[in-house]
Amino acid sequence: MLSKGDITKIIAENERRKAANTATYDQITGEGSDAIPRHHVYIHDFYIPEMWLPEEMFDKSELCRVLVDLGSVEKLFVYTQQEDTKEARDEFAVLFLKERAKYDFEFAAVWCLVIKNKIVADNTPFTLNRGQRKLLKEMEDMRLAGEPIRIILLKARQWGGSTLVQLYFFWLQVFVSMGLSSVIAAHLQDASRNILDMYDLAAKNMPSAFGKLNLPPRLGMQNSKRVEGRNCHITVGSAEKPESVRSQSGHLAHFSEVAFYPVTQNNNPEKLITSIVSMVPDSPMTAIVLESTANGVGNYFYTEWKKSVSGDSAYRAVFVSWFEIDNMYSKDINDYKEFISSISKYEWWLWDLGATLEAICWYRHKLKSQPSEKEQKQEFPSTPDEAFQTTGSPAFNRDHLSELEKGCTSPAFVGDIYSDVLVSEIKTRPDLISSVFDNIGFSENPNGLLKIWAKPDREEAYTDRYVVSVDTGGRSSGADYSVITVIDRYWMAFGEPCEVVAEWRGHIDHDMLVWIAAQIAFWYDKALLVFESNTHESEKEDDGNHAEFIFDILAKSYSNLYCRVPADKIKDGIPPKWGFHMNRSSKQMIIDNYTALIREGGYIERNVLAVNEARIYEKKQNGKYGNIDGKGNHDDILMSRMIGLYVAYNMPLPKKAVPIVISREVVRSA
Repeated sequence: MLSKGDITKIIAENERRKAANTATYDQITGEGSDAIPRHHVYIHDFYIPEMWLPEEMFDKSELCRVLVDLGSVEKLFVYTQQEDTKEARDEFAVLFLKERAKYDFEFAAVWCLVIKNKIVADNTPFTLNRGQRKLLKEMEDMRLAGEPIRIILLKARQWGGSTLVQLYFFWLQVFVSMGLSSVIAAHLQDASRNILDMYDLAAKNMPSAFGKLNLPPRLGMQNSKRVEGRNCHITVGSAEKPESVRSQSGHLAHFSEVAFYPVTQNNNPEKLITSIVSMVPDSPMTAIVLESTANGVGNYFYTEWKKSVSGDSAYRAVFVSWFEIDNMYSKDINDYKEFISSISKYEWWLWDLGATLEAICWYRHKLKSQPSEKEQKQEFPSTPDEAFQTTGSPAFNRDHLSELEKGCTSPAFVGDIYSDVLVSEIKTRPDLISSVFDNIGFSENPNGLLKIWAKPDREEAYTDRYVVSVDTGGRSSGADYSVITVIDRYWMAFGEPCEVVAEWRGHIDHDMLVWIAAQIAFWYDKALLVFESNTHESEKEDDGNHAEFIFDILAKSYSNLYCRVPADKIKDGIPPKWGFHMNRSSKQMIIDNYTALIREGGYIERNVLAVNEARIYEKKQNGKYGNIDGKGNHDDILMSRMIGLYVAYNMPLPKKAVPIVISREVVRSA
C-alpha cells in the first residue's frame, strides 16, 4: 500500500518526466538539441540573434569563428570593409545559414527539407520527434568521432525512423560532402517508389538560396537518380526485386524492414545485404544502417541484432520504445491518486523503464482494443525482448531471462588451456596420456576458444566446488558447437547461487574435446566432469563401443567423472555408464530445473549468448523441445548450462577441505 508521501513523490517525478519530454526544442535556434555538442552564442543584430551552434562549426568554419569573436554583424562588416546595407545583410544571413547547414542536420532539416506529413496530409518542414533525435544522436556521435557509421535499428511502427535515415543520407550528400552515393533497399517495391518520391519532394522544395537541385534519372534507370552538382547518385530498390540494387557501389547503404525481406531458394537477406555492404568502404563518412520492426526471432535481422548487442558486430544497436517516440502515446489522467493505486506490476515495470503516468494510462486504454497482451507488446514494444516475440511456445519466461541477462559481462580472459601434451597427439600416441595433466595452465590469446570470467580460486580449498559440463556438437563449421561450461558452486555453501565462471566453445574432433574438457576440469580443482553422452554413444554404431572405450580410458587418468551407475553397483560388477544420457524424460527434467533456477535467481549467467539461446528455445507442436528454426540458431550453450546446473543442484554442497595432518605435516586434503 502506497503512502500519501509515496504518491506525492511519484506525481512529482511524473511532472519532471513530462517537463523533460516537452522541454523546448527549436531546430532553428538549436535550443534543446542534445544530438551533437553545441555552443550558445548571442549576436544581437543577426537574423537569428540567439543560437546554439555546433562545436564542429566552430572548429571548421572561419566565418563562424570571426562572427562570434566580433560579436555582431555590424563589426563584421567593418572588419571586412564591406558596405553595411540591408541587401548585404540579407546576403550575409543566407551565406551564414548555408554554412551552418553543413554542420547542423537538425537546422538543415527544418530550414531546407520538406516531407509529406501523414497526419495533416500536407507538406511540412522536417521536424524531428524524440525517437528520431535519439537515432540521430547515435549516427552523429559516430560521424563526429571520425568512425564509419554502422547502425542496426530495432523500431516500433510509424515514428519515422526510415525517413530520418534517408534524409540524413540526403543531407550528407547535398550539404556535407561531395561524391557520397547511396543505396537504399526497401522490403517492398511500393516502399521503394515512395522513397524516390520523398527525395523528389525534398529536392523540389529546397530553399532558393541553394539554387535548383535536380535529380535526373541515372543512365536511364528509373530507380536511380543523379544528384546534379554533387558527383553522386541515389539508387533505390527492393528485396522483392533484388537485382535492382544487388552489388551497387556506394558510401551510404540503408536496408529498410530487413526482418521482412523475402527468403527464396535463390535469394535471402544475407546475400543481398552482403553484396552491397561489401562495396561500402570501411572509412569515415560512410554509413550502413540495418533497420526494421521485429518479425519474430530466428531470422537474419534478429541474429544481427543479437550479435550487435553482445558486442560481436561493428553495428551499434539502437532501440526506441513506444513511450520514447513523442507525446502521441499519452492519455490525460483525472485522478492521479486513484490511477496510481490501480497500477499493475507490469505497469510499474513500465514506470521503472521511464514511461510517464499518462503514457501508462494510454497503454492500458490501448490494450483494451488489442486481440491479446502479446499483440500489444509486439505492436508497441517497451524493450527489445518484447519486440522479438516468438510465434511458438517459448520454453522460458522472457522476464526471467531479462533478469538473468543483467549478470552478463565480457570475459576477464580469453585464451587456451595447455599442458605438456598436445591433445591432438593422444590418439596416435597413447603413451602421452600419463602426462596430459602435467604443468597445466592457461595462456591468453585473443583468438582462443576458452573464455574465463574467474580463474580457479587457489586461496581456499573446498570439496565439490566446481562442475564442468560438456555438450558435444559437430565437427563442421555449420554444425552445433561443442561447449564446455565451468560452474562455481562456492556460494551455494552459504545459500547463494552458483555462477558460470568459464566456457569453451568451438568445433573439434570428439576425442580431442574429451581431453580438453578433462584438462579444464583438472585446472578447476579436479572438478566433477559431466559429458552429455548421447553424441558419443551414437558413434558406436560406426566405431564399435567408441563412447565407453574413450571414457574408460579417460576414467583411468581422471577419476572425477560423472557416472550414471552408482558406485556400489559398479563394485557389484555392473559396468559404468559414463555421462549424462539425454532422453525425453531427462530433457524435461533439466528444463524444469532450469525454469526454476532462472525464476528464483538460482544461478548467475555471464555470457549473453546463453541467454539468447534460451530466448529462442521453444516447445514444438509435437511436444518436443528445440531452438527456433533459423540460420545460426543453436542451443549448445544452453544444453551445456542445463546439464551442468542440474548436476550442480543434485550433489553434496561444497565443504571446506579439512587438511589431514600426520606428524604435523600437511600430506593431503580430504
